[in-house]
Amino acid sequence: MKYLLDTQVILWVAGNSPLLSTKAADVVLDANTEKYVSIASVWEVSMKIGTKKLDIAGGLPEFFKMIDGNGFVTLPIEREYLSCLSALPEHPHTDLFDRLLIATAIVENMTLLTADENITKYGVRYVW
Repeated sequence: MKYLLDTQVILWVAGNSPLLSTKAADVVLDANTEKYVSIASVWEVSMKIGTKKLDIAGGLPEFFKMIDGNGFVTLPIEREYLSCLSALPEHPHTDLFDRLLIATAIVENMTLLTADENITKYGVRYVW
């Protein structure tokens, strides 16, 4: 099965946070699952580091090392994701990054790994 990790989940994995659910941790640790990170999440983290809203020792290079070290595959932003994004209902999400992750999961037929319960409003599969 293919999973797309929400930005917050990636940060919780990196920090070994107790906020990571048991199901999410099982997915991350399962060698038989394909785990993906959108470049949009990297973009979001980069912006937060730059505005001092997030502090990661070693900065963005360390974030990339964590992604690679956990065997996560980084996905680019494709045209199809943006087409899907533009057609999404507004529902509760106005956050562009979350909406782009939802669109990516829909187009790529992935399960979104997220703690965000608003995801259910979009009909995308998710695990938490």
